[in-house]
This record gives sequence, C-alpha cells and structure tokens, in this order.
Amino acid sequence: MSTSSTPWSQRFETGLHPVIAEFNASIGFDIALVEYDLTGSQAHAKMLAKVGIISAEEGQQLVDGLEKIRLEYRQGAFTPGVDQEDVHFAVERRLTELLGPLGKKLHTGRSRNDQVGTDTRLYLRSHIHTLRTLLKDFQKALLAHAADHVETLIPGYTHLQRAQPLSLAHHLLAYVDMAQRDYERLGDVVKRVNICPLGAGALAGTTFPIDRQYTADQLGFERIYSNSLDAVSDRDFAIEFAGAASLIMVHLSRLAEEVIFWASEEFRFVTLTDSCSTGSSIMPQKKNPDIPELVRGKTGRVFGHLQGLLTIMKGLPLAYNKDLQEDKEALFDTVNTVQGCLQAMTILLHQGLEFRPQRLAEAVASDFSNATDVADYLAAKGVPFRDAYNLVGTVVKTSLAAGKLLKDLTLEEWQTIHPAFAEDIYDAIAPQQVVAARNSLGGTGFNQVRQALAQAQKLVESD
Repeated sequence: MSTSSTPWSQRFETGLHPVIAEFNASIGFDIALVEYDLTGSQAHAKMLAKVGIISAEEGQQLVDGLEKIRLEYRQGAFTPGVDQEDVHFAVERRLTELLGPLGKKLHTGRSRNDQVGTDTRLYLRSHIHTLRTLLKDFQKALLAHAADHVETLIPGYTHLQRAQPLSLAHHLLAYVDMAQRDYERLGDVVKRVNICPLGAGALAGTTFPIDRQYTADQLGFERIYSNSLDAVSDRDFAIEFAGAASLIMVHLSRLAEEVIFWASEEFRFVTLTDSCSTGSSIMPQKKNPDIPELVRGKTGRVFGHLQGLLTIMKGLPLAYNKDLQEDKEALFDTVNTVQGCLQAMTILLHQGLEFRPQRLAEAVASDFSNATDVADYLAAKGVPFRDAYNLVGTVVKTSLAAGKLLKDLTLEEWQTIHPAFAEDIYDAIAPQQVVAARNSLGGTGFNQVRQALAQAQKLVESD
C-alpha cells in the first residue's frame, strides 16, 4: 500500500537531513498522547459521518481501525519511530495501512494544529483528575497523624526561632489546608483545560460543514473555542497547570524541609523507618531522609518547566509555531514529577516516619516559648500589654543569665517582678495550658484543633 512518507505535501523534492529529521521529530515523547489522539480521532470520524462528509459505514470503519491501533499500542505492537515525525502522523499512517485510501480521509476538516491542542487537553484533563485524587490521599495521611496527636505538643517557630508551643495536629492541619487549596486550584484550572479546539483547523477554520459542538460533546469538553486563531495557539491552560503544579511542589517541599529538620539528631522529633530511608556507603550509623530531600530537589525542575513555558509563549506571533512542540516534555515531566512526589510523600507519612511525643514534650518544656503567656497573664490582670511585654522581656533576660527557665522562678521572685503574680502563674505557663488557652477561632487550642480536624476530615471525604 502506497502511503506518503511525510505529513506534508509533495512540494518538497528531497527528504530531511537525517539529523534534522531527528531534531524535528516529537514522536519520542508525544507518543504519550497516543490514546488521547485515538480517542479524539474517533470522535472526529463520527462527526464526519454525522454531517455526511463520509458515509456512516466509512465512519465506523475508521472508528474500528483506530480501536485496533489502540489495542496494538497496548500490546506493544505499535511502536512508531523517528521517520513518522509525530504521534498524529504515525496514527494516520498506520490507519492507512489498515484501511487503505479510507485512512487518508480521517484528516478531512482538521489540522495537526487543532489536533495536538485537543490531545494535550485530553491528556491534561485526565492527569489532573489523577493528581486531585493523590492530593486527597496525601491529606488523609496527614489527617491520620493529626488525629493521633491533637494533644501532642511541638515547638512552633518564626524566623526558625522558638516562638510558641503548638498542637502537633494543628501544625499538620496547616498542610491539609495547603493541599485543599491545591485541590481546588487544579479544579479551577480544569475549566480552562476543558475547552475544545478541534475544528479550528490550522488557524482559520475549515470550508467543510463540520459540527464542532458534536465532537466537543463526544469528548466531554464543556465548551469550544470561539476564535480559531486562539484555539490553536493558546497554551494558557498549560501555564496555569504548571503554576498550580509549582504550588503543590512548594507545599510538599516545605513539609519535606521540616521532616529533614525533625529527623536530624539536633531535633529528633521523628524517627525514620527503614522502608523510607537509606544509609551511607561509609558511615554505618546514618539513616538519610532521601524521600523529602528528593522532593525538595525535584521542586526546582517543576519551577523550571513553568519558566520554560512562559518563555516559549512570550514572543510567539499568532497562530501556531513549531516552538509549541516544546510544551509537551515540560507538561509530561511536570505531571510525572508531581505525581511521583505526592505518592512518595504520602507513603512517607503512612509508613516512613514516627513522631516522638516524649522528645517533643521535652522540647517545649525547655525554652522560653511561654513568655508571651506571662505577658498575657499580666494583661488579663489589668497591666497594659506593652508594659507587660517589656517587663517579661527583662525577666527572660535575667533568667537566661541565671540559667533558669520561667517555670523555675519561685513565687517570691515572680512577685518581686510584679505584685500581680500569684500561684496560678505556674498553671498559666505550663506547656499544655499554654496551647489549650489559645482557643480563638483557627488557633492551636485543643478544642479548636478538634473542631478543625473534624471539619477537615469531612471536607476531604466529601470532595
């Protein structure tokens, strides 16, 4: 069966230089779109039959032929090479081998420009759904620890300096909230992904009486592009996705950084299990936090892809340009990287680390993070807060010089500082009470944390 060796016309008298052919080809990576290309092509074939451009029988033959290629791909029998340039031409060429001249009719009323835009959106829509599911799994892993540690205390930091003690559950719930924003943000991105460019042609539409709404409905798109130029040249949705993905990585990397600190000998807030850590080739005592370190490192490559996509788009005139071929590897790697990092961090939370409540309790009992509560104590007894603040600052300075913590001061020493102090100062500055007392909405008080935990569990289960 005679088929054209290139996806373009016979205007060209010679073939591409072999090096240029390989440089030009995208089949090495856009084969990832093959199933989406087949699905989009089946919808296009049905539409061609519906409007009478081809017969109903021809339409069904095209649909069946495309399904056969899908089966071949899944069985490893469809493996196009560089000579076929891209996934779209590879599919069309194989279809023509299967069906003869009928295979060449499939491309009627469309261009590779609107075809690749459709495939990419179908790919991204599917993977956003997967990523949202993985975000829920990540949240559930955080919630499992939070439920076990409502009254476990952990030092809270600002400027990486001890600030105030917190409920460990409260700390973990902050990441649940971050992941919820990520989940919702991806859902918002889908609104821009789910617009169908198919039928826009190369840039100006087509003379054939196609039914764009029909193909959009067949493929589950919410609406269609109203401007053919915009349809084939728009990659806003890809940039938006890369931005949302970058924020997911920001949040994962922040948690990863904390786990790395917590697992260090200086902190010892968590113990890493053998299933999620590695050792040193020369230091037998070491247990390394490889998972969070890799997540922290991989964050940069996702940021890079976002910058790369922005750079591709910033100077492109309308409409399609070959530069847009470069969006695929960035998108594919972003999807794969974020997916892998979410899975790894979820496993780490489930199986890879154990919190050490006793060590955490020792940490919050050995600093001056209850100093604000001394000032609050005086303010509650009528001392202006700023005066109380300055007074307590002096107390901390004096205690540090004496090698004492606030809990070690005698009542006489307290009353020498200010007569408003009474025996109840010791209860007021006890770590458990310091945390429990912060019962303002959204605070770390145990009652607030229990309510927040219940709300988060309900939200995660309902989405």
